[in-house]
Amino acid sequence: MVPVAYYLVLSAILFSIGVGAFLIKRNIITIFMSIELMLNAVNLSFVAFANYWRQINHQFSGQIFVFFVMVVAAAEAAVGLAIIIALFRSRSTLNVDQVDLMKL
Repeated sequence: MVPVAYYLVLSAILFSIGVGAFLIKRNIITIFMSIELMLNAVNLSFVAFANYWRQINHQFSGQIFVFFVMVVAAAEAAVGLAIIIALFRSRSTLNVDQVDLMKL
């Protein structure tokens, strides 16, 4: 069986890649994808802890948290993509530096 530490290290690496891409990239789609990568890294750590905790206590609390995070991520993806499409139609660019005003 794979130790929990390996999953947590992988989760930390994925989260770090997401944070790095969020801070460096200037395309809204890339920033959006990096946020999704960070959410998936958190999901991986929830599942790893849930598997570890289930061996001790026989509860499924981690999987429930992952389900709620997936629901929030799906809602965020739907609303975020709608905003990105509206922004692209009005400005014809997805560069964060060129989109600095909130009004369309």
